[in-house]
Amino acid sequence: MRVFIGLTLPQEVRDYIFDLEKEISKLPAKIKFVHKKNLHVTLKFIDEISEDKLKIVKDRLSKIKFKKFPSALMQLDFFPNKDNIRVLWAGIDNKNPFYDIQKLIDDELRDILKPEEKFHPHITLGRIKFVKNKEEFQETITNITIKPLKFEINQFCLFESTLTKDGPEYNVLETYNLA
Repeated sequence: MRVFIGLTLPQEVRDYIFDLEKEISKLPAKIKFVHKKNLHVTLKFIDEISEDKLKIVKDRLSKIKFKKFPSALMQLDFFPNKDNIRVLWAGIDNKNPFYDIQKLIDDELRDILKPEEKFHPHITLGRIKFVKNKEEFQETITNITIKPLKFEINQFCLFESTLTKDGPEYNVLETYNLA
């Protein structure tokens, strides 16, 4: 089973990002956008895992205690760099709690899973397949003003990710509420 740990986003945030994606899709680029229902913040990608190890992960995640925290959408940007544009993402405000909860997850699972090396909290909007004019694309993306939509992070989830010809399908296996 292929799994990851992530933070869900409120419907209002997913709707807003979906509207942004419609605007961005008019640019001269080929982008495979993340489906609105799949928008999230990944805390830890686990990949394939056995049922036995999955039970351990579920049990350990249930022990994590963390308080709800506010965040907001920020700028658009891309990975890995301006010369090699592959992933379009939206930044999020108040990053310290994201780092803190991710570290708690890594600490709890350290003896069974490799810790994250370069955690960078963000919302992936899409994978970029082709850009006609990189400079124009970069300028347009950096000039899009994002509404600083505020939202609260009040849970994290363990997701199953099933790859299909139409893209990944995510299924929530467990939800862990924050205090």
